[in-house]
Amino acid sequence: MSMISVEHLRKEYPGVTPLKDVNTEINKGEIISVIGPSGTGKSTFLRCLNLLETPTSGKIIVDGEDITAPGCSITEIRRKMGMVFQSFNLFGNLTILENVIAAPVSLLKVPRETAIKEGRELLKRVGMLEKEDSYPDELSGGQKQRVAIARTIAMKPEIILFDEPTSALDPTMVGEVLAVIKGLAAEGMTMLIVTHEMRFAKDVSTRIFYMDEGVIYEDGTPQEIFENPGKEKTRRFIKRLKTLTLKVDSDDYDFIGCSTSIEVFGRNNLISARMIMKIRLVFEELVAENLVNRAQSFPIRVDIEYSDVDEAAKMTISYGGDKFDVFAEADPISARLLENLVHSVSYSDDDDRNTITITLDNS
Repeated sequence: MSMISVEHLRKEYPGVTPLKDVNTEINKGEIISVIGPSGTGKSTFLRCLNLLETPTSGKIIVDGEDITAPGCSITEIRRKMGMVFQSFNLFGNLTILENVIAAPVSLLKVPRETAIKEGRELLKRVGMLEKEDSYPDELSGGQKQRVAIARTIAMKPEIILFDEPTSALDPTMVGEVLAVIKGLAAEGMTMLIVTHEMRFAKDVSTRIFYMDEGVIYEDGTPQEIFENPGKEKTRRFIKRLKTLTLKVDSDDYDFIGCSTSIEVFGRNNLISARMIMKIRLVFEELVAENLVNRAQSFPIRVDIEYSDVDEAAKMTISYGGDKFDVFAEADPISARLLENLVHSVSYSDDDDRNTITITLDNS
């Protein structure tokens, strides 16, 4: 039996619907990273799970109980599901140790001496015991977040929800927080983590939710999502693809405009000058010097993709006419230039359109 079952979850605000139809099952011991573009409902999804946001419709079933049903104890649900926010939410007037023990003492009625002992053990676990008498404003962002995690664990939750736990941190402090979360994962804690840290998500998770269009757009193992995503939007997000499309509509097209578009595309996306030069030269030597003169029908379409992750580019050139062997049939000077520029070349023919696919790397 699943720990959490989500059925047709929908959340509407005036003018926007971040969650349209979310359906999933979450099992005990799973570490699920929730990724996707900004504004696609990731944080809203987490906040609905512990009813910090009231769903517009749908069901959330936790341990067999529909927590969206009238009369359900929200307090009891939140004891089962701890939440770590990006903004820490520590009490500024309490010491670090007092922050950790406050909820167990007041809500769980844990004896104060027991809470102090357990609180110190938790602070040691996150590397913050030496700061037990400090106040939040004396700590760095990374230290505050580690304390926030210890405070959440102190309530002995069955599942922890992390809402972008490193987004408010200086890059130098991200690692210390991620190390604590990795430790919890190794201990078998059930966790949902909204994160933009892709390498961390790949390393720590047992499942990945890619959210887009108000749904869990793709759900799979880290290997499936990061190495072989099944859907195009997922692939574009994972690879951090930047794209540009050029169309050559006739043999008297605007060559200078196309070349300028490539330069602007590269600079706007912080692509290296070397890669911009390679893309521009492939366009000039293959398209401008060869295909424009051979095309039996227009347009010639050039789709350019650049991946920040791979630091590589792919150019897909489609055109009407006969098959064109890039190295054997091109102008000799163009052929030599292309041979030195490209990493790989492939060809396909579909519906009377020819497609040449060229990959470029930064070597």
